[in-house]
Amino acid sequence: MTLTGGLLVSLTLPAVATATASPAPAKTSQADADAGKRPYGVDPANLPKMPTMTGGGGAVSSVDQTASQVGIDVLRRGGNAADAAVATAAALGVTEPFANGIAGGGFFVYYDAKRKKVTTIDGRETAPAAFTDKTFTKADGTAMDFMTAVNSGLSFGVPGTPATWDLALKRFGTRSFSDSLRPAQEIAQNGFMVDQAFQDGVAQNVERFTMFPATAKLFMPGGSLPEVGTVFRNPDIAKAYAVLRREGPASIYGGGTLAKAMVAEARNPGTAPGVTVAKSPVTVDDLRAYQAKLKAPITSTYQGLNVYGMPVPSSGGIAVAEILNLLEAYQAKTGASTASVSPAQWYHRFAEASATAFADRNRYVGDVPGVPVKELVSKAFAAERACGFSPTKAQARPIAFGQPDGSYTGCAGGARVAAKPNDGASTTSLSAVDKWGNMVAYTLTIEQYGGSGITVPGYGFLLNNEMTDFNFVPLQAGVPDPNLPAAGKRPRSSMSPTLILKNGKPYLTVGSPGGATIITTVSQIITGYVDRGMPLVEAIAAPRLSSRNTGVTVEPELVNSDIGTALKDLGQPLTTVGEIGRGVGVAVHGKTLTAAAETVRAGGGSAMVVTPRDTASR
Repeated sequence: MTLTGGLLVSLTLPAVATATASPAPAKTSQADADAGKRPYGVDPANLPKMPTMTGGGGAVSSVDQTASQVGIDVLRRGGNAADAAVATAAALGVTEPFANGIAGGGFFVYYDAKRKKVTTIDGRETAPAAFTDKTFTKADGTAMDFMTAVNSGLSFGVPGTPATWDLALKRFGTRSFSDSLRPAQEIAQNGFMVDQAFQDGVAQNVERFTMFPATAKLFMPGGSLPEVGTVFRNPDIAKAYAVLRREGPASIYGGGTLAKAMVAEARNPGTAPGVTVAKSPVTVDDLRAYQAKLKAPITSTYQGLNVYGMPVPSSGGIAVAEILNLLEAYQAKTGASTASVSPAQWYHRFAEASATAFADRNRYVGDVPGVPVKELVSKAFAAERACGFSPTKAQARPIAFGQPDGSYTGCAGGARVAAKPNDGASTTSLSAVDKWGNMVAYTLTIEQYGGSGITVPGYGFLLNNEMTDFNFVPLQAGVPDPNLPAAGKRPRSSMSPTLILKNGKPYLTVGSPGGATIITTVSQIITGYVDRGMPLVEAIAAPRLSSRNTGVTVEPELVNSDIGTALKDLGQPLTTVGEIGRGVGVAVHGKTLTAAAETVRAGGGSAMVVTPRDTASR
């Protein structure tokens, strides 16, 4: 890795395909089309970071302008939404390496406009075959210290991200795996501009990264933070992408070069003198056994719209559906619509719905047989769960979990589970829509911001710490816990990439990072846009609240306002936090697309369209 002070060539490349109304092109290689083009790099003057953009021809929204531009270039060249999403995600592995990357996993939700069908890809990491429900316990049966587990090889799970890319391209895309990773490789080799968010990512991980010499060397050369405005190059991860392009997914899932490198480092992490960390039992055979899985989405309705989210092992699709169902149930109970109530009452309703949904999520959702999905997302269950709601007083926390048994005649409930499950706050999310109406919401992660802290030597990417998404011990004695570790199991996730159709046509994509707050962020954006009539960028920028059945975390702008005062008067147990989530999305109005991202949080996001509105008719 080297840091220099110069600028690089423009990332924006000429289009080689013109927009047409024809179906998506057949799968072909871009090698000839791309030959002779300027390499991908960064010229900040040509890449303003815009939080919203409206136009046509396709749209991409992510947290980073370099990555968003990669997706836009794919769409300009005739690629579809799946192609753009994979190329954007691969680029994010370079420009936002603390949140996602080659050694991570995620969930991909895709709407096929030709088939009029939503399909998901489960690319969640899996536990090595040697894992048991006691893996994260000490000799006395108590839970291992959380951060001790995080900063170790033991936290590493078999990655699913490259398998997700491969499956998405084969099932939905038009470009090859190798072509889709080329921009990321070139960005890593040529460099990108360090912004404040990147520097902050290193700064908040200094202590952890110092534990692992390969990580410290990569991100803190000479012991210093990368300076904002300089160019960051990572030739090691460029090498990793080159290996992936040459060997294909077999480099990881066929026991190839990257599989051996990851397994070697996880089993015996390179640490600084005097530092000892737990080792992983992962083997190359564990990687060979991995499969990304095509799954039917969680389906629900809200205010006449069709909502599609991720199924188990994500809790996102289920919890988002239950929150929205509860908001509808509160409407029915009070006779006042979510659209018509005061801002304070809107936040109050949202806090109550979120806490209730998390009570049920924590009790019932995990990568286990028999999760009562149909009941958890049913309107009847939500109506029963709404019996505890009062517009004048918050329910005591924690709220007891419900009984999704199909018999909904009262206010049946179970125990109050007060323990807080593990859920890292890292992750990244992106949205893509193409000119044919195909849509993608894709959320991917390496778990904590900075993952396990362990970099694969010579390959420049961080290992995930996804195994710490398991509960180390049951949350409540005597209550079954669906999220304990086991061989081959996928830890429960809060990632909530969501697609919404209106009258069978594309309407909205939404996603966010933020650990367990992903669920509340995505739900709040949806209700802000659908119920409160906010433009998408305003729904994303609105002050956030997240109630996960413990306290209620709120951003400063909200707590220090008349709304915050009203919420306190209602008994909402408010605790101030800096920022919640980092939303992205695309709103669809016929052929007009509005991409939106954060305006301020974490330095803002990057929303782009192929043809901005002022030139859309040209």
